[in-house]
Amino acid sequence: MLEPKRVKRRRVHRGRFRKVSNRGHQIAFGEFAIKALEAKFITARQIEACRVAINRKMSREGQIWIRIFPDKPRTKKAAETRMGSGKGALDHFVAVVEPGRILFEVSGVSKELAQEALRLAQFKLPIKTKFIVRRDYDGE
Repeated sequence: MLEPKRVKRRRVHRGRFRKVSNRGHQIAFGEFAIKALEAKFITARQIEACRVAINRKMSREGQIWIRIFPDKPRTKKAAETRMGSGKGALDHFVAVVEPGRILFEVSGVSKELAQEALRLAQFKLPIKTKFIVRRDYDGE
């Protein structure tokens, strides 16, 4: 009788930023978006701060899509802890963002309002970003 293999707890490593995003690099839902120009980890708190800033500026008109999700756990050891004694406890979650990735999309508002709302969101992010418009946008 075969016994199942013993499964070790998987440790999540940090990884490296070596490439340009080949997924999520085109506007899929909205008319306006912000695109990442650098690679970095973006925390769940930063994403939430951007969402709040966009919603406040748009006064809940139009629609917003968040195209990144913080699914990578980050750990941290307690302050003044000696070396060793294993890996630290879970601290927060981050989204891995590579250059070219669309972060937020907006539709249902004027170009000026969308540009200002996404500009406020850009200030909340730790990376350089660029405002882009959908190719087939006719500027109604």
